[in-house]
Amino acid sequence: MTTEKIFIGIDNERIELTGEALESFIAERAIRIQEAEAKVLEAEAKATQKAALLERLGITEDEARLLLA
Repeated sequence: MTTEKIFIGIDNERIELTGEALESFIAERAIRIQEAEAKVLEAEAKATQKAALLERLGITEDEARLLLA
C-alpha cells in the first residue's frame, strides 16, 4: 500500500500532514472533486438541453440572443 504525503505551508514553514489531519484533508479534497465534477456534468446537461430547445425552435444561438436582448 502506498501512502500519500501531503505538505502544507504555514508561515513559510513546510509541514507534512499526518494522522487525522491527513485523513481529513484527503476526505475534504475528495468532496471538492466530486462537487466540481457534478458542476461540470450539470453544465453539460444544461448545454445539451439548450441545444435541443434551439433545434426544436429552429433558431440559432445568435438568433435566441437577439430575441432575449
